Amino acid sequence: MRIPTIHGYIDRRILINFTADPKIVKELIPFPFRPKVYMEKAIVGICLIRLRNIKPKGLPNFMGVNSENGAHRIAVEWDEDGVTKSGVYIPRRDTSLKLNALIGGRIFPGKHFHAKFNIEEENGNYQISFKSSDNTEILIDANETPWFNNQSIFKTLENASDFFENGDLGYSPNKDKFDGLRLKAYHWKVRPLEVLKVKSSFFENEDLFPRGSVTFDNALLMTNVEHEWKSETNK
Repeated sequence: MRIPTIHGYIDRRILINFTADPKIVKELIPFPFRPKVYMEKAIVGICLIRLRNIKPKGLPNFMGVNSENGAHRIAVEWDEDGVTKSGVYIPRRDTSLKLNALIGGRIFPGKHFHAKFNIEEENGNYQISFKSSDNTEILIDANETPWFNNQSIFKTLENASDFFENGDLGYSPNKDKFDGLRLKAYHWKVRPLEVLKVKSSFFENEDLFPRGSVTFDNALLMTNVEHEWKSETNK
């Protein structure tokens, strides 16, 4: 699936990151992908992103659409032409925009579930939740903070930033193939979040992740980022 270059703005992007048992994650992702391991752990998570003025590059902003979106992500590697490459495998996407749910997997990469989002953002506090059409639920309550989580396996904000910046290429399942889409941020700058509460019915599903196999690690925030989405070769 090839789409024209899409241009727009990221009003807010939160990356909620967990560590997981690589052996468990390996069983959840298809060939040719394998878990990208950091400090002996697989890295999985959720991206909560509000997009503004999204439209084919070159069209005026007033023709764009806005939406709240959630994507479950697994950091992966694969071999291509003798080279190890990295990115994220995205087993599911959720969106507030019915148009995205309609065209996802048809015109735009990856099936999207329609979801109802509840958003409260004020004075550096972010309370975001959604419930999708198949009852998948996400919730986070977090505050902006100058300090990166000192319990994270990444140790420093810079280490975490580098890891996730290098995961800009995502693959979503679409029938018998995987649609590739690369995020090109015009500038990359993350800030730490202190997480007061986080819930994910996906990562709390013990049929997928047995008890104790996945643990919250850190959360990162990006705001006001001009960006592009570019199609990559499907797998």
